[in-house]
Amino acid sequence: MKLRVIVTGATGMVGEGVLLECLNNPDVEQVLSISRRPSGHQHPKLRELLHEDFQNLAPIADQLTGYNACFFCLGVSAVGLKEPEYRHLTYDLTLHFARTLLQRNGPDLTFCYVSGAGTDSSEQGRQMWARVKGETENALRQLGFRAAFLFRPGFLQATPGQQHVLSYYKYFGWLYPVVRGLAPKYASTLVELGRAMLHVSQSGYPKSVLEVPDIVAAAKE
Repeated sequence: MKLRVIVTGATGMVGEGVLLECLNNPDVEQVLSISRRPSGHQHPKLRELLHEDFQNLAPIADQLTGYNACFFCLGVSAVGLKEPEYRHLTYDLTLHFARTLLQRNGPDLTFCYVSGAGTDSSEQGRQMWARVKGETENALRQLGFRAAFLFRPGFLQATPGQQHVLSYYKYFGWLYPVVRGLAPKYASTLVELGRAMLHVSQSGYPKSVLEVPDIVAAAKE
């Protein structure tokens, strides 16, 4: 199955890594990147749609039709945010985006959501961010997509040539081989994350929640 993919968060480290895998994969026919500013990448199958307010998609909704996969890599840190604000920027924003895509593309679309290691599916834990992410995951699974896959990466290795890398990565990135060697269930590459998303969108996967070992396994299939 050829893929027509929407990617969000392409100006962040995770989204950019996923975008590069989409552009490099021959099974991807079209990529629509939706972000607040340009990604800095150009490619014949890439179209960028710049939009400031993800809580209001009405101005761009007509341009979101004709896709069969979404890789939602947009997210904010919970540092310094109280739960209502973080929930608005995480749960409310993601669900609004997902519902809009469902309305525009029908149930044949696969939705891949980047959550994070430690996400709390019970929604009852002590960590605020983990509860909100868990609530978001649970709600996405109930919307009626062909499939919704929830990705929980841990320590990620950037893809060579990336323009948008987290500022602290230059200090800690060198640790990746160490973590991968000593604790492989906590570390994967952005290449693996992108390839895993592409694989599950085409062929499915036995689990809807993919922890790091699942991400690595799906990337190899």
